[in-house]
Amino acid sequence: MSNRTVATIADPGPAGTGHAGTVGLLQGSSLYIASVLGTGILVLPALAATAAGPASILAVVAVLVLSIPLAGTFAALAARHPDAGGVATFVRLALGPTAARMAGYWFYFGVCVGAPVVAVLGASYIGAIFGAPQWVIVLLSVLIFVPPFVSNMYGLRVSGAVQLVLTGALVAIVIGVVAVTLPAAHPQNFEPFLPNGWLGVGTAISLFVWAFAGWEAVTHIAGEFRNPRRTIPLATAIAIAAVGIAYLALQFITIAVLGSNAGDSPVPLLDLVATTAPGVGPAAVAVIAGIVSLGVLNTYLGAFAKLGASLGRDGDLPRWMAAGAESGGIPRRSLLVVGLLIGVYFVALSLAGLDLAAFILIHTSCMVAIYALGMWAAVRLLERWSVGWWMAVVSCVFVVGLLILAGVHLLVPAGLALTAVIVTVVKRVRARQPRPVPRESGHPAGATDPEAAH
Repeated sequence: MSNRTVATIADPGPAGTGHAGTVGLLQGSSLYIASVLGTGILVLPALAATAAGPASILAVVAVLVLSIPLAGTFAALAARHPDAGGVATFVRLALGPTAARMAGYWFYFGVCVGAPVVAVLGASYIGAIFGAPQWVIVLLSVLIFVPPFVSNMYGLRVSGAVQLVLTGALVAIVIGVVAVTLPAAHPQNFEPFLPNGWLGVGTAISLFVWAFAGWEAVTHIAGEFRNPRRTIPLATAIAIAAVGIAYLALQFITIAVLGSNAGDSPVPLLDLVATTAPGVGPAAVAVIAGIVSLGVLNTYLGAFAKLGASLGRDGDLPRWMAAGAESGGIPRRSLLVVGLLIGVYFVALSLAGLDLAAFILIHTSCMVAIYALGMWAAVRLLERWSVGWWMAVVSCVFVVGLLILAGVHLLVPAGLALTAVIVTVVKRVRARQPRPVPRESGHPAGATDPEAAH
């Protein structure tokens, strides 16, 4: 990688571009909370309760503790290198352009597979409440995409404000659900505490790993933060606390109210609310599902668009997509490509009968691959023996476990990695080919472009 490239991406953002940044602490915290809390609150507490019973609370605590070094490492990297490339930028600086291209492709093409899943989860919850047929769920899923696409078309100044409102509503709803259902709690539901042994707790941990994923998404819009070195770590800390408290509260109330029946329904949150508020339960859960889906998509669409623009800027995708990669820019071209990608994935998901499992596994396996390269880059970039460096080292151990869990599902990121390598080979072959120079330039025909040869 040339020194010019390093200078371009090593310290972009406010100081280098003249853009002061628009995202403050509240908006930044809301973006982090939305990217992590996500649609997991609709199903995971009940699934974990089925796997481990009351001991699933221990699973929440374990994954929360394990996610702290991972979130802290991404915060340290984003604060020092705020760029639209996010993890791809960190990897480019530490491991070179080919590895960066892999990380970029994993997020842009792989993690993006999860976008229609988010919409279908929200629409399925709403549809199940009102007994809607599958075609209605498909239609609702498409409609869920409209608000986040529109808000991101106007940039983070609008989408960030929208996200602040959505996250505030989400937090208020979680508090409301816990407060409303608390009177229906039964202490006897906590016995026995370990009905399925520690193996059940391990299963619950594997479920909640995905609930606490998403810290890498906001790195792609780190350049939009005001004072990134201060704001990003604080926003990350607030999000860790908010997400941890939310999942702990929901896990506790799910067990206390539903007990061993928690996993009997495809819409457990509806069952939870219906115990004490049967009249308003369906409407409340519909609102929750809609807000969760909109919030997650609003954050991720902005991240996908910024990353696509940065990949265009760095020559990993067509240069036409580079518009908006700069801090303060609106990557509308990249957002349109994201829309086309999601459309293709959504058609595939519809043809698969809305069977989410394969799409979720592609999404999560690509995220694990990103974490692996991101943490390796962090160990090389962060100052040795610093707090951030130690968090990266601990996270590397954690990520090895995730890679083992991913197993055969890593074939998809492996295929995208191979594509990145092929792109590198093609670039090098083209760079070595002589390019004819017009005679008016004073160079003989057939002369080689010095920069391309370099």
